Amino acid sequence: MTINTPDPSTAIDWDNLGFKWLDTNGYVKYIHKDGKWDNGEFVRDAYIKMHVCAPALNYGQECFEGIKAFRCKDGNVRIFRPDANAKRMQYSADLACMAPVPEDLFVEACERAVANNLEFVPPYGSGGALYLRPLLLGTGAEIGLYPAPEFTFIVMVIPVGNFYKSGVKPVDCLVVDSFDRAAPLGTGAAKLGGNYAPVLKHSSAAKEQGFAITLHLDSKTHSNIDEFSTSNFVALTYPSPEHGNKPVFCAPESPSILNSVTKQSLVQLAKSFGWYVENKIVPFSDVENNRFEEIAACGTAAVITPVKSIQRQGVTTPIGTPETRDAIGAGFLRLFTAMRGIQNGDLEDPYGWMQPAQGIAPRHEA
Repeated sequence: MTINTPDPSTAIDWDNLGFKWLDTNGYVKYIHKDGKWDNGEFVRDAYIKMHVCAPALNYGQECFEGIKAFRCKDGNVRIFRPDANAKRMQYSADLACMAPVPEDLFVEACERAVANNLEFVPPYGSGGALYLRPLLLGTGAEIGLYPAPEFTFIVMVIPVGNFYKSGVKPVDCLVVDSFDRAAPLGTGAAKLGGNYAPVLKHSSAAKEQGFAITLHLDSKTHSNIDEFSTSNFVALTYPSPEHGNKPVFCAPESPSILNSVTKQSLVQLAKSFGWYVENKIVPFSDVENNRFEEIAACGTAAVITPVKSIQRQGVTTPIGTPETRDAIGAGFLRLFTAMRGIQNGDLEDPYGWMQPAQGIAPRHEA
């Protein structure tokens, strides 16, 4: 069934959207106080108000998620796997001693935020999406090193453009050996803001040298792959008799890796292709010894960012063959096409990933 959905706003140049802030109708906000969450409200603003003693400001007691909603081929607007992000936020909240957001409330908030900003969902076929940023903040007054007495859960939205407007382009990567992103028994598996700010110095320096992304190894031995600064590491090996001459989709295992929803989805797709999925500790020597035919970063923003070379301590290792270094490889292209096909409604969604966004709340609710 097609639901009557408002058309995309004519005030936006949909062909030239980037990944940056653009004012929308507002955001959804819920407050947790005295042991329970309120019914939430739609806020027509781009600002929040909190106490100066809020642990979110003083001690970094906060976590976040990243989700996308798409205007699909049938005219409906759908959100990609908000239930999976809800579960991951609960893990992050527990680690930071915050009130967990129930899964049904999380999904409701996402649907409510989208339903009140439908005209900001990019047109079908544009390659764009409505980006959702759920935020959980410790906002109650507490200057001591204790959990906040009050928490605020927010879902804001931003229309974003096609990450690969001119086609998927492989990038160069730099290994960061001078900084440990996350300790083995630390917070690397949670989506806490404090995990990201310290990386900015190193990723910015790498960009000045011409490297689009940085790669981090395990903090204990600096010999095993953890993840890229912004996304998970995934790779494809050459088919071998050991695995029935099937392609092998490799996703490193580590207690310091964020459990990417995009990676989970790619794993499911790879299995549906009949590929062998390998989830284990991956030594960096596998890169140096050219074990991988294709390497990529995977995450919400781009789905897949192919990597054409990885440099460590001045030594550059090319990935794949010369033919695959100027464009996405055949394996990741198949995964990328399948993922975007499901998200855009061009392909069947056998996994129930795409959840309708309409009908949860009146548009522009008071």
